[in-house]
Amino acid sequence: MSEEMRLQEAVARFVRAFGLHQPDRTPCGQPIPVSEAHALGELARDGALRQHDLAHRLRLEKSTTSRLVTQLIKRGWAERTPTPDDGRGVLVRLTADGADAAARLARARADRFSAVLGRVPEHERAAVLRALGILTEAMDDA
Repeated sequence: MSEEMRLQEAVARFVRAFGLHQPDRTPCGQPIPVSEAHALGELARDGALRQHDLAHRLRLEKSTTSRLVTQLIKRGWAERTPTPDDGRGVLVRLTADGADAAARLARARADRFSAVLGRVPEHERAAVLRALGILTEAMDDA
C-alpha cells in the first residue's frame, strides 16, 4: 500500500475515532455542530471578532460564516454589531449565554483531551504533538 493510501486511511480512522464525522455533535460529546463549537471558541478567546476574521480563522467561506453566525444569534449565543472604526464592518461577540456555552464546551473539551492524552504513553506524547504539527503545516501549504 502506498504512503498516500496509508495516510488517507490513517486520517479517516482518526476522523471517525475522534467523532469528527458527526456534524451535529462535538468530539467531546456536546450536542452542537462542530462549526458552532469552533466559532464559540474563537469568540470566547478574543471577546469579539470581525465576521471576516472569524471566517478566516475557521477557514470557511463568507456566506457559510454568515449562516453560522445567524445560527449562533438564533440560539442567543452571539450578536452582531457594527465595528466602531468602520461602518461597513460587522463585529460578532458572544452574549452572556454564549459565554456560558463556550465555557461548558471548553470544560468538556479539556476533559476529553485529558482523557485522550492520558491514554498516550508519556514517552510518545511529544512525538504525537510534533506529528500533528507537521501534518497541519503540510495541510496549510497544500
